[in-house]
Amino acid sequence: MLAAAGALQPGYQRSPSKVRAAREAMIRQYARTQNPQETREDAGSGDGLDEPELHREEIELPDGAQLVLTDIEEITPERAEKTAARIARILNSKERDRQR
Repeated sequence: MLAAAGALQPGYQRSPSKVRAAREAMIRQYARTQNPQETREDAGSGDGLDEPELHREEIELPDGAQLVLTDIEEITPERAEKTAARIARILNSKERDRQR
């Protein structure tokens, strides 16, 4: 829209190289649409990338709130306690919302 608005300025001339580049990009995209790449029947299977295991830990916070930690790495008790303490400190802080 800004380019269109700029084109309304008196004495505006389009850059031939930009017009050519836009036209070539449009033609390339049209060709890709008309000739899609072949897809394999077995695409996505047997590629060695198994679904990652998700680890989940539920923690009670001091004021009755519940915290759910989820990660692809194992959640150690120390890490869970540290995170719970950090969240509890934020919840108990008088300056919770600093962006107001």
